[in-house]
Amino acid sequence: MTARPETLAGVAETDLSGTTALVTGSTSGIGRETALALGRLGADVMVHGRDEAAGMAVVDELAALGTDPTFQQADFADREAVENLAAALRAWTDSLEILHHNAGGLFRSGRLTEIGVEYTFQVNHLSAYLLTSELLSSLADDARVVTTSSGAHRGVTIDYEAIGSLESYSGFRAYQRSKLANVLFSAELAHRLEQTGQSITANAFHPGAIPASGFGRFLPGPLPRLLSGLQRLPMTTSVAEGAATAVYLACSRQVEDVSGRYFVDRAIKTPSRSSRDRNAQRRLWKRSAVLLDIDEPLAEAG
Repeated sequence: MTARPETLAGVAETDLSGTTALVTGSTSGIGRETALALGRLGADVMVHGRDEAAGMAVVDELAALGTDPTFQQADFADREAVENLAAALRAWTDSLEILHHNAGGLFRSGRLTEIGVEYTFQVNHLSAYLLTSELLSSLADDARVVTTSSGAHRGVTIDYEAIGSLESYSGFRAYQRSKLANVLFSAELAHRLEQTGQSITANAFHPGAIPASGFGRFLPGPLPRLLSGLQRLPMTTSVAEGAATAVYLACSRQVEDVSGRYFVDRAIKTPSRSSRDRNAQRRLWKRSAVLLDIDEPLAEAG
């Protein structure tokens, strides 16, 4: 039986009583395991997802631990829903210590959202960017922003024409771009927070290949069944193991001053060359604000 994420992360004795956390995409998979781990450590967690019944089930588990959880429903393809999520968070707490951007997926068919952006890019990146912008004033002085990326970010660059088009759509390529955006976003956020004198940290991580995470449901043809069968193989990662790095980044004292880095298995790793391009980081930050039609967050550090 796989150990719990907090045990794998070496933080099982950490006391998070009195702290608050928002874990997006926390009704299943890595997000759910992260939310429950933080709850077992004493944190009050806002659970997020599209399925209210699934969300309330996680809330019930967290409440049974003696914490004060809540659930907020939001579709990350809808910018207004993301803004409502942020408003609900601000009404729930005025000091957020942990913000874990985990919501996302790989989608078989291409479509554009209401703002004219490719669906995967908006759900996996733009909504995290918007949510962060909305919550900057609510983040505690020592808050941690943790973003679930993927090793799939390697081998691509951000193609801004593809972001607004469905021509030659590839679900996996769209996913790769969005995961690269996660690493670029996290690095630029860390840079701007540092430049504005804030102690808030921002890091991204690769959770591993996790057949049991539910990710496979987005894959075409027989691949979901094939991926499900891989759960029995020793080289795959369990959901708890995938969540361990998220929990580690969220509360381990070993990384309390580490920011702008990319982690795999709770260790700093070098991400792709494209993700380390400072011009690409700045361009994505600025372009994201334009796509969302919002003021550029932390513009004074740009």
